[in-house]
Amino acid sequence: MAKESKEQSFALCIENKECEDLEKRKIYRVLPDDEAAKEGYMRIIDESGEDYLYPESYFVLVELPREAQEALQVAS
Repeated sequence: MAKESKEQSFALCIENKECEDLEKRKIYRVLPDDEAAKEGYMRIIDESGEDYLYPESYFVLVELPREAQEALQVAS
């Protein structure tokens, strides 16, 4: 359970070309995926509620206060 208390990673979508499940200017939760990162992708929980790989260039990582992280986690 210690892993759940760690701060989560979030990214702001800046591009959604050919991706129906992403909205520009929306913040998404990022799941760790070292193999995907090596290939230039990020694992994102998108509008479908599932996690998928998207190009890193579609996002900018953002740091959020703990309260905002908790609010986003409850919303998803």
